[in-house]
Amino acid sequence: MTTGIIQTDRLGKQYSSRGGAFAALDDCSLVVPEGRVFGLLGPNGAGKTTLLRLLLGYLRPTSGRATVAGHDCERESLEVRSLTAYLPGEARLFRRMNGHGVLDFFSRLRPDCRRDRSAGIAARLDLDLDRQVARMSTGMRQKLALAVVLGTDCRLVILDEPTANLDPTARSEVLELVREARSAGRTVVFSSHVLSEVESTCDDVAILRAGRLVHTQSVHELRRRHRITARIASPPGEVPAAMAGIVAIVRHGQGEVVMESGDSLAPVLGWLATQPLEEVMIEPIGLSGIYDRFHKGVSG
Repeated sequence: MTTGIIQTDRLGKQYSSRGGAFAALDDCSLVVPEGRVFGLLGPNGAGKTTLLRLLLGYLRPTSGRATVAGHDCERESLEVRSLTAYLPGEARLFRRMNGHGVLDFFSRLRPDCRRDRSAGIAARLDLDLDRQVARMSTGMRQKLALAVVLGTDCRLVILDEPTANLDPTARSEVLELVREARSAGRTVVFSSHVLSEVESTCDDVAILRAGRLVHTQSVHELRRRHRITARIASPPGEVPAAMAGIVAIVRHGQGEVVMESGDSLAPVLGWLATQPLEEVMIEPIGLSGIYDRFHKGVSG
């Protein structure tokens, strides 16, 4: 297995119930390279949060193992958490404190939580730190939790739905902060439902479904892939065998051919130029196209 700051090997977590065993995560093997933004995609119940909690040692695996920076996540969870800043999906803060008090508390709790950096992030997110947490909206509390987590100087940042409850301006600022963390050499695990955010921010993506890892994808490679839909005046000729490793045929029938191209469009366009074209449309496949294959049963 290729090395990375995070490695899981057939990691699984099962729960017992009256109806039998339920696998929240099953046979998950992945590698997260250091210094990149790694996206986790999947609907509710896909296993994303279970995976994150297993990495942090909050849950014990039923099978397999996971490591962070060489530390076993079950047996050396304290070492793992000392290297990590974690934003849970539902961050809970001290309601009687104001924003300044929360930043003070966490900066005293761990030395790598930089109070000045957290205050700067709060300012960028337009958060009033004088306000008491109990009087903050859900979005304000999310901003405060993000300021604490992203203000921590650590190797690994784990963000579970970081842009939930935020307005568009704050969402954009959070994504920029994630990119800055990557530029500083930190690794970010970014769990989200928002495909556009993942595609614009992440270097690599893993898609989970019903507790299983069903696909991993380099976003850079994804951007090089296109879907070409061509309408042809007469039935199209057969696609040359030489293009077999370059394109995947989605549909090929009367008057239409739909194909997906990998690295280069040139061979596809060269072949199409020999056909009696009426219309041609070229569009990037995008992350939504990949995601739909595994979660909506979309063909192609």
